[in-house]
Amino acid sequence: MIRPIALLGMILVIFGSVLSCSTGDPSLVRGDSSAQGAPPDVGALRSLQASFRFVAETVLPSVVRLDVSSRMTTPGFPLDGFGSPDEREPGRPEFQQQGLGSGVIVSRSGRTYFVLTNDHVAGDADSITVVMEDSTQYDGELVGRDSRKDLAVVSFKSNKDLPVARLGDSDALRVGDWVMAIGSPFGYQNTVTAGIVSALGRTGGPAGNISDFIQTDAAINQGNSGGALVNLDGEVVGINTWITSGTGVNIGLGFASPINNAIRSLEALLKGDEVEYGWLGVSIQTVSPDQVEALQLPNSHGALINSVFGGSPADESGILPGDFITDVDGRVVRDSDELVLLVGELPAGTSVVFKLIRGGVAQELLVGIGPRESDATIRQLNRRLWPGMSVYPITPDVAGELGLSQDHGVVVASVDPGTPSDIGGLSRLDVIAAVNGTPVETLIEFYRTIAGGESNEWDITVLRDDQEVLLKVVR
Repeated sequence: MIRPIALLGMILVIFGSVLSCSTGDPSLVRGDSSAQGAPPDVGALRSLQASFRFVAETVLPSVVRLDVSSRMTTPGFPLDGFGSPDEREPGRPEFQQQGLGSGVIVSRSGRTYFVLTNDHVAGDADSITVVMEDSTQYDGELVGRDSRKDLAVVSFKSNKDLPVARLGDSDALRVGDWVMAIGSPFGYQNTVTAGIVSALGRTGGPAGNISDFIQTDAAINQGNSGGALVNLDGEVVGINTWITSGTGVNIGLGFASPINNAIRSLEALLKGDEVEYGWLGVSIQTVSPDQVEALQLPNSHGALINSVFGGSPADESGILPGDFITDVDGRVVRDSDELVLLVGELPAGTSVVFKLIRGGVAQELLVGIGPRESDATIRQLNRRLWPGMSVYPITPDVAGELGLSQDHGVVVASVDPGTPSDIGGLSRLDVIAAVNGTPVETLIEFYRTIAGGESNEWDITVLRDDQEVLLKVVR
């Protein structure tokens, strides 16, 4: 056993012998980068480093910073009585709001170059300045925008021979692949960060964006929006779009729109066309385990039709409220977000086979696809949305949580504004007891009743605050 004092003595002797090797003159020890005999793992890392250098040198010249300016109006005093400014109030001062983002040069026609970026970066800008890697600046002009996928194209003119980025195949990505994010986070232009593909096919992005997303832990921050996500071949495989963070800065959860999702929009915008989307004409949702059981579904992979617009392609093709869509044109539907994306990519005027489950029974329908109108136009059609509400099965847990006296049946989960159910007086948490005198005990019974018949007037009996209320809903 070595006592602490003895051990200290040994350490001092060894330390002294090390010091005695010194000549006493200060000196620096420099590494020899050409030294042979490096461990194999270091060699592999150097190979990866060379790949990173190649990607950075290849792609950086085609990634630009976009300095944008938008004209904003200062909020006025809320004169309309609802706590929001009265837009008709005259004389409110205006100011220019400055912003910045990133973009990727993706095409060229003569002296005109085209930059792909996010719609939330350039779509509402009054002025756009394109800043190159070498700080050269050009006046940019908005060519077109696709708000449903948060994409926009900006053009600028230059006499220089500028590099155009190569677009890759985002469908070839696999979880674990190396990727690099290139852009101008917080204005720091020419910033390159590296990480891996953390997940593919992520949904639930910013409201209104129907794309799915590549998730990466490569650092993405404000100002990266519209920049490039590239693979080790120096190909653009995604457009950096958003992050999730409680602080507004990167926490390793960044998301990019797959470049394959952007190709159709990009080609249309480069031609000067509007981006067209297919439309089904339904209100949908992803299902919970309770709904899977109540609707006798094999699993939760698919999308539930809550309501159908009268006269829409879905209505004319025979799709009914309560149908559960599992497959569109041979492609499996994982959830409601994917159904929106799949239908949106289908050309208007085409007909495809939908696989669905109705009342626990699998079947197929040939469904026509129509052209999608604007959100504002679709909202004006809500009077034709039948029934215009979503419902949920009452389980013992749901009954306990809501304080209901019954542990079975159907409860209203939400009511869409301006629909027949809303106009007829239905409210959230109403328990549906009967429809046209037919008792409703299960979710399947509700949808079977509400989807059947050609009547324009429906008597719906609900339990509200332990009182029975009869409502007349006009379809």
